[in-house]
Formats: sequence, structure tokens, C-alpha cells
Amino acid sequence: MSLGLGVIGCGSVFAGPYRGMIESLRVAGRVHVAAVYDVDDAKRRGAAAHFDVHPDLLGPDQVVAASDVDVVLVLTSMNEHGPLAKAALEAGRHVLVEKPMATSLADAAELVELSRASEGLLVCAPHILLSPTFRAVHAAVRDGQVGDLLTARARYGWAGPWWAEWFYEQGGGSLFDLGVYNITSLCALFGPAKRVTAMVGVAVPERDVNGRRIEVEADDNAHVLLDFGDARFAVVTTGFTMQRYRSPAIEVYGSEGTVQLLGDDWAPEGWELWRNADGAWRVFPEPDPHWQWTEGLRHLVDCVETGRPTVTCPEHAYHALEIVLAAQAAGRDGVARPIASGFPDPIYGSELVEPDAGRLAHDHRSHDGL
Repeated sequence: MSLGLGVIGCGSVFAGPYRGMIESLRVAGRVHVAAVYDVDDAKRRGAAAHFDVHPDLLGPDQVVAASDVDVVLVLTSMNEHGPLAKAALEAGRHVLVEKPMATSLADAAELVELSRASEGLLVCAPHILLSPTFRAVHAAVRDGQVGDLLTARARYGWAGPWWAEWFYEQGGGSLFDLGVYNITSLCALFGPAKRVTAMVGVAVPERDVNGRRIEVEADDNAHVLLDFGDARFAVVTTGFTMQRYRSPAIEVYGSEGTVQLLGDDWAPEGWELWRNADGAWRVFPEPDPHWQWTEGLRHLVDCVETGRPTVTCPEHAYHALEIVLAAQAAGRDGVARPIASGFPDPIYGSELVEPDAGRLAHDHRSHDGL
């Protein structure tokens, strides 16, 4: 049976990546769009015309309440995520909420509790733990390919959005929008962070957005230091301050080797493995060049159809949010913050087939590790 989707937020996130994913699932007969809403009349009517649904819904509550909506997609500005996801869960809907799941820990804690009691499943972005490349890296780490994890570096940034002011307003910022990807990746590999400190600030005080000059209020530049306990540390470098780069997204250094995720963790381009025992870099090609960061929607549909639990869970998003808020606070006063929540180890079921680690693009033989 085709699942009815209710879309709240028809801006840039919906119009490109998510609409493509919806079309793929719609063609396969697995979903249909039942209702759409956006505060922008033109965006709402454009989406409604595309999917042939009613264009005049008066608010998000009408999307949630629609009798033919099974799954609610929350794709709005960040400050709205928590309340809208809560309303949808309380109505018994399945919910996909873009990152962050909320902008306060109180709202996020409510969502975690609701997800445990609600009839609906809650899937929170980012969806990077689902990519074949990340799963291969995770498997290599869990199999002890690089020994005990000791330290890591992660990076994701770009010059910044020009189409919406809320990225630069309070409740927005580069940590919420970008840093959360790397934080999630590192915690999935190392386990939950125990302590956080950071340097966070506004490096570009004014931006041109939608043809006008605005004052930047939210962070656009951050370096976050994560303490995973036992002197195991990682750093996340992120911001709307990077024009280009050609370095791996994730570098993980263990006692017996190194693993690197190439490209970005939301747009992977394969991975590399150095093992001291081999004395060589092994380069693994990207197993699925068409993998999209919107795959969380396909995963949610899979789990609704089969009754399987989701790989990503609300506790992952909560832990990442706690880290981001702690980093922002540490950036203001320089005081490290303890992290109280956990990060459950992702459990990949048999339906998620691991890439064949024996399929190598090439080996780089070296005696010095360069």
C-alpha cells in the first residue's frame, strides 16, 4: 500500500533533494504526496500543483491532521523542527525531521520520549550512517582493522547559503547546519562523547542574502574538540567559511592503522585504509555513487513496510544536539562541558548489505605511510 506523505516546508531542502527521493519512491508505487504546506504562498502552490494536491491548507496542523497522511516530513527552518515533529508524533504519524531535531534539549528530550511511546517511527537527519561507505568504515573500525581508536579529525564547510536568512539568525548557524554531520559520524565510530570544548564565533559579520545585506547573529565558524574518554580526542572543523577543500571528510587514527572517509560524509566518495601489518594504503571505490543524503526517507519507508527498527534513532540526534549546544556555550566562556547522554552503536540488519571489502580500486605501496 502506498504511504501518504505530508510535507511541511517546501523550500530549498524539499524542492531539490527530497523531491527527487519522493519521485523515486512514488514511481515505485511506495508513496504519494497527500498534503503540502509552506508559509510562502508561491512555494506552497508550486508544490501542490506538482503533486496535484490541495493548495490552500491553512497551516502545518492541517497537514498532520489529514486522514490520508501516514508520514510527515518536517523540512522547515530549524527553530520549527521540534514543535512540528512533536505534533506529528502526538497524532500517531511517522515522522522524518531534518537536522537538528530541535534547537533546545528540552524539546529534543520530549521527542525522544514521544518516539518511545508513539505509534509512529521517528527518523532524524542526518542520515549519513546509512551510506554504504560509512557502513564499510564502521565495519572496519568494529572489526579492529585499525586497532584501538585514539584520535580523529573531521571537516565539513562551505561559503554559506545566500537564499534564506534563518541560517544566520539565532537558532541557526553552521554547527546546527553543518557540524552535526561530522559529530554524528565520529560518535558512531568512537561512541558517545564525554566532554566538549570549542571555539565558536562569527567570522563574517555581514552577509548578502536574498539580495540584501544582513547582520549575522548565529555562528558561522567553529572548531569543536570532543573528548571520548581515556585520552581519546577528535576535532570537528566546520563553518560557512570554506571556499574549497580536497581533504578527507573523516580521518580516524588507531593504534594499528588509519581509516579515511573520502569526499564528505553526506556525499561520500569511497574510503581508504592503512594497516601497519600491510604497509600499504588500500583504496576502496565508492560502492554507490548515486547514494543521496535524503536516503533517510527511503529507510523510513522500508521500516514502516517491514516492521523493522530503524538504524538511526532519536537518541543519536539528541546526543549530537547536546554536543552542539555545549560547543556553543563553551565558545562563549571557554569552559568545557560534560555530555550526559549516550549514543547507541548503530546496528545494521541483514537488509543492509555491507560492501565487499575485497573489491579494491588500487593499492598504494609505501613504507612511510605517506
